[in-house]
Amino acid sequence: MLNDDMTSADKEKIAGFLHVAGDFLGSGYISEKIDYQFDDIPPTVDGKTVSVKDDSLEQIADEIRGCKNCPLGETRKNAVPGEGAANPLVLVIGEGPGAEEDAQGRPFVGNAGKLLDKMLSSIDLSRTTNCFIANVVKCRPPGNRDPHPQESASCANFLQRQISFLKPKFILLVGNVAAQNVLKTTDRVGKLRGKFTEYKIDGAVIPLLVTYHPSALLHSDEYKRPAWEDLKLLRSKIEESGG
Repeated sequence: MLNDDMTSADKEKIAGFLHVAGDFLGSGYISEKIDYQFDDIPPTVDGKTVSVKDDSLEQIADEIRGCKNCPLGETRKNAVPGEGAANPLVLVIGEGPGAEEDAQGRPFVGNAGKLLDKMLSSIDLSRTTNCFIANVVKCRPPGNRDPHPQESASCANFLQRQISFLKPKFILLVGNVAAQNVLKTTDRVGKLRGKFTEYKIDGAVIPLLVTYHPSALLHSDEYKRPAWEDLKLLRSKIEESGG
């Protein structure tokens, strides 16, 4: 049941959001100032340090497609570097490619990806205009299992370079694997969501929010409302920033 203190616009949006998730199945915010950052190791290619100003999305993508640094490079069909706006308002980071993503070489194109697009659209975001979609690992783990630590570590440099180049205004982490790898924590989404943290890289401070992976919403109704609350929280923060 929707709360009586919600505006009619809120009620309409959450109804639409829950309806979309249901199809696949058959107001202020708390700011917590915690500093997260990658290890202070400059990005390298073939053992040589890469200057961020000399990097490019195309170069990173080409290196990802040719990468054989871990066993996933031998079992994939296609690497999935990521896609979206070159100057994104929001960088969305997920776990890794699934079967559809592996087949197409594009992130979030299966059922979870379709739901992610609807989730973003509900707060006026889109991978075609103001978001970039990436993953912790760029190749599909066999059977859609969680990536092993070695596999995540092999891709960490690529993700670091993508964040450095893209300079997103906000970061949205979806799912436990993304949250635990980027934030270097063992905490799960249920503990991390519902508040912003400060993520630091290259001297920049990026507001970061954690929420449930769209696949979790497809498997359980209980995550839909908190995910919607997280999206509203992100929208409020964006509006506060003038975005």
